[in-house]
Amino acid sequence: MEQTNRTTRGADVLVSCLLAQNVDRVFCVPGESYLPVLDALYEVRESVDLTVCRQEGGAANMADAYGKLTGRPGVCFVTRGPGATNASIGIHTAFQDSTPLVLFVGQVSREIKDREGFQEVDFTAMFGPLAKWVAEINDPRRIPEYVHRAFQTALAGRPGPVVLSLPEDILSEIVDGELDIGLAAEPLDAAPAARHLERLATLLERAQKPMMIVGGGGWTAEAGANVVAFAERFGVAVASSLRCQDYVPNDHPNYVGHLGIGADPALAAHLRESDLLIVLGARLGEMTTAGYRLLQPPRLRQKLVHIYPDPEELGRVYQPDLPINASSVEMAAALAAMSAKSPPRGDFLPAWRADFEKTLELPAKPRPLDMADIVTRLRKRMPADTIVTTGAGNYTGWVHKYWPFQAYRSQLAPTSGAMGYGVPAAVAARLTCPDRSVVAFAGDGCFLMNGQELATATQYDAKILVIVVNNGMYGTIRMHQERDFPRRVHGTELKNPDFVALGKAYGLHAEKVTDSAQFDAALERALAAPQSALLELIVDPDAISVRTTITALREKALA
Repeated sequence: MEQTNRTTRGADVLVSCLLAQNVDRVFCVPGESYLPVLDALYEVRESVDLTVCRQEGGAANMADAYGKLTGRPGVCFVTRGPGATNASIGIHTAFQDSTPLVLFVGQVSREIKDREGFQEVDFTAMFGPLAKWVAEINDPRRIPEYVHRAFQTALAGRPGPVVLSLPEDILSEIVDGELDIGLAAEPLDAAPAARHLERLATLLERAQKPMMIVGGGGWTAEAGANVVAFAERFGVAVASSLRCQDYVPNDHPNYVGHLGIGADPALAAHLRESDLLIVLGARLGEMTTAGYRLLQPPRLRQKLVHIYPDPEELGRVYQPDLPINASSVEMAAALAAMSAKSPPRGDFLPAWRADFEKTLELPAKPRPLDMADIVTRLRKRMPADTIVTTGAGNYTGWVHKYWPFQAYRSQLAPTSGAMGYGVPAAVAARLTCPDRSVVAFAGDGCFLMNGQELATATQYDAKILVIVVNNGMYGTIRMHQERDFPRRVHGTELKNPDFVALGKAYGLHAEKVTDSAQFDAALERALAAPQSALLELIVDPDAISVRTTITALREKALA
């Protein structure tokens, strides 16, 4: 076991603990409140890559993306006050997305605590609803205890974020004597009991149209392969919950679609038709269930098997016929090993699959610059394992609909609906997976919420392709505005900067595309550029979403 020596500072203990937890990358915005930690990280710079970001929101989103890609906690350091509040969006995203993450926040010295010192915030109160655990370390000798618990908590059960507050004086304080740095945290995976698998086998034998919904945190490529094996053997349709489309290959015959925002009406109808619903890892939250209208709680018409790593979630909204407290990894392995026979069923599965394939068909009358066409062209040009990132906004609908995902993990998108995620997530993805291509989609409003992280991409030679979808408005809000208050446009229009000039100012190759006929050549120039690239797409504002237009919304509202 690694031991500290007699001249070790609290910051040195902390960094030793990070090494013990196998941390290889730290995202941060520097601050004086944790300056000794930066000094300690300097000593281990060959082992821990320090990624300095331009805003704490970007840093926290990068840590979230790292956690999604690796399954290990992303690590982020920010300073107190405004640093912590900026990072809070990323913590909320990690909480709702079930992403393991540990945020370290510099804090005022212990001697001036509770006097509202410079940038002082009660972080236990602030982050309490946003994290699995929040604590402040007030004794440098207990740093190993707190750090191990933080990583263990972030990984255990339903993964999520943990926040540790670091009074700046404990980081400089000398720790006398030796300390045991401790062991690395490990995931704690609950497994299904034999009786649960027996009941599931019985339900499967009686079902005529079974469907599985996959989602949530704690997933792996092996879990996806096991789910596919199970679905093939038992004739189960598989759908993904919001922004979890890469959990199983979308070209598999059993995959029938994405239960995201504005799910395909045919898929929604098939969900209602199903007589057995097996939910693996997903909470069945508001977005996946269309505001709890698609599946109305507390009891469903069909039999419900709900598998989730946190027992407190089971029965919280929906009352399952068979609740199973198990991780997705363990349950998927158990499903793949089931030997029960599948009963003869009708031809529902090919029909459901055909309905999904219809959703990939391009519009008969495309616009001069049609997002369906653009996304399809880009997807066909890029490698199958390309990592695609998005933030939040109506523009994401085209990505979800026209980019079938084949490899885990190739989709990074916030189920929390946080704007500004796509660019920082793309930077983190390229740094974490340098051999894979990375494409970030961002609406014009979404892009400007964390577009400053293009500077981080340039600083660390993290080559990404950014697609800015510019319609001059906050599209999602405008859509709701047109539904509720047609023609009374107020507060949703945007006057944007020259995104091409802005991209070039960050050192990117940048071009504007106004017609689909220009896209292929512009894309080739972007991919051939030695640095990151930005393509600004000028889209028709009337094309407000993948399913409707402003004109149609107004006509319906005023009918």
